[in-house]
Amino acid sequence: MTSSDLHHAPSPAATAQAEEAASVSPEIPADLPRLINSVILPGFVGTTVPKWLEGALREGLAGVVYFGHNIDPDAPGQVAALSAEIRGANPAAVIGVDEEGGNVTRLQARDGSTIPGAAVLGALNEPATTEAAGRAIGRLCRDAGINLTIAPVADVNTNPLNPVIGVRAFGADTELVNVHTAAAVKGIQELRVAACAKHFPGHGDTVADSHMDTARVDLSLAEMAEFHLPPFQAAVEAGVASMMSAHIIIPELGEAPATLNPAAAALLRGMGFEGVLITDALDMAAVRATVGPGEGGVLALLAGNDLLCVGNPLNAYTTGRDDESCYVEVYDALHAAVLAGRLPVELLRRAAARVQALALWSAGDVSATADDGVEWVSVAARACRVDSLGTGPVLAGSGVVTLVDARTGHNMAAGPTDNFVATALGNYAVTELLAAELSGAELEVALMQSQGAVLVLVDSLASAEQQETLELAFATAPAAVCINAGLAPDAPTTFPAIHCHGFSRVTAEAVVSLLETA
Repeated sequence: MTSSDLHHAPSPAATAQAEEAASVSPEIPADLPRLINSVILPGFVGTTVPKWLEGALREGLAGVVYFGHNIDPDAPGQVAALSAEIRGANPAAVIGVDEEGGNVTRLQARDGSTIPGAAVLGALNEPATTEAAGRAIGRLCRDAGINLTIAPVADVNTNPLNPVIGVRAFGADTELVNVHTAAAVKGIQELRVAACAKHFPGHGDTVADSHMDTARVDLSLAEMAEFHLPPFQAAVEAGVASMMSAHIIIPELGEAPATLNPAAAALLRGMGFEGVLITDALDMAAVRATVGPGEGGVLALLAGNDLLCVGNPLNAYTTGRDDESCYVEVYDALHAAVLAGRLPVELLRRAAARVQALALWSAGDVSATADDGVEWVSVAARACRVDSLGTGPVLAGSGVVTLVDARTGHNMAAGPTDNFVATALGNYAVTELLAAELSGAELEVALMQSQGAVLVLVDSLASAEQQETLELAFATAPAAVCINAGLAPDAPTTFPAIHCHGFSRVTAEAVVSLLETA
């Protein structure tokens, strides 16, 4: 029997094997293909439903996760139509998306999020505004037919060198993150969109990106309980519908990453969480480069997860494999594990019941539909910290701007984006200089020849390369202003800077508004 016999709805071969297995052992149900599908949440390629996905949905696939490549921003209504097509094949489908606001957006990936990210909201520290931001995210998802947003980030970013969390977190203070996590959950779920607090038990103290490497948190359980677990407890108490497990190793729990570690799931369930536990993507390094996504899916279910996020089939590290084969690898591994007696059918049924309960809840009546009317650019501007800028508008005068992009890469969770600051400066004559593509001498000459305002965009003041570019810019153009889209330092900078706590359309527009009025 081939993989195609298993995941397309329903084939004679799949039915025959299930009936044969059931006759040998009553523990193997005839509906095994549907049961296995009910715990898998894959990605796919395209802006319409491919044939393989339609077949899997009709055979009980839990749902899908949208990525930026599934969204056509030039076609209004396309995402809602895609969601309707998916639910035509499976009315109970869970449709998820990473819609955090700020740096991480899928629905607004091309033009940048119009909703501030967590660090902006944490810096402002107005829980009611965070709740309104949650409602805005929920409304954005609801209008697109999406019933699961994989947000908010409940991590406490205690390590300033963290390469993947950073401004995606509300902050580095546990109590602040508690309050805003609960507020975000409440706001999102008012729209009957399931929130998903992530990344349990806390990704905030790592120095590795778990997309690309195995991440460790070298803290004791007592330290985790004091600093990193409370926001997840706050999410539980706020009624969060789902949580996402992290591919991080906490030595006191064992050497398996939390996603594959029964001790981690037991810790979460012991906190009173009864909702859906979703894995972080199975194509990430801690799973992909060790046991592989298929076996990783088996181990994740055995560890206590309910729903397997397969991952983005267009990630660079999935080169050579299409979307269907990514899904099939996980399906086949689960099927083999059930037949071998490794994966109990009752475990699958329990996980499927939780997923179905989430889908049923999301289909209920929505009472909070009115827009809050919040001016998000104004919110983002109020959250900005301005250091040593002096008096008078920076952008007064010639209408000419030189924008030096000193950034050295992009956050894997956010993906590559356009330069939203350049877009926000649309009323100006902008010369963009990419520091990574110029030698120091070339950049110096370009800055010496520049006219008008000079802005230097950075996203990490801890980066030696970005600091070098910043110092060269100030030495050559003393009136330059740093636009810091990363974490703000504790103490004010001695050089002119606007710390905007993120990089999105809304923060870029806020920065330009400040440069025009400061």
